[in-house]
Amino acid sequence: MNVALDEILLLKAERGEIEETVRFWKSDEYFVVLGRGSKAEEDCHVDRCALDEVKILRRISGGGTVLQGPGCFNYSLILSYQTDGELCGVNSSYRYILGKIVKALDGEGFSASFLPVSDLAVGGKKISGNAQARKKKYLLHHGTFLDSMDISAINKYLKHPPKEPGYREGRAHGDFLTNTGMGWSRFKKMILEAFL
Repeated sequence: MNVALDEILLLKAERGEIEETVRFWKSDEYFVVLGRGSKAEEDCHVDRCALDEVKILRRISGGGTVLQGPGCFNYSLILSYQTDGELCGVNSSYRYILGKIVKALDGEGFSASFLPVSDLAVGGKKISGNAQARKKKYLLHHGTFLDSMDISAINKYLKHPPKEPGYREGRAHGDFLTNTGMGWSRFKKMILEAFL
């Protein structure tokens, strides 16, 4: 439902039914979300997912495959290109949006980095992946934040990605990912302050 809702909100904005929007969600159960062009057989341990009844879904946006579940926080932004010219280009929009979040993270005591195309990291370890879907007037930007997720679950259900950013340097999930431990309320406050 939450994966589908992002697409619905983007379409409603495009039709003029809603304006810019921010929303938050999290899940108490594990499920895999494929990017628009991802292949389950390449990215997931499909047999393990089936055995444990972990659903495999697909989202409207690009980017890599992620595992959702307890301890993973999500935010979604529906933004008008008229808000800022930086939003019109894909790379510039990631710089614009994630730059605001890096500044907010710094204010929360995290020395975070934006690592193109769409990652946020602390100490060289990924804490957030982000993706976009774009229409003529609005874009959807959504991202995950690892807060207290069991990283071994990611290793259990997701394979090493077929494409990886240079800074990953071949590291396994457990060596590449880290949790922030900031908590749900603090996470929401940080994102809201960055964009409102």
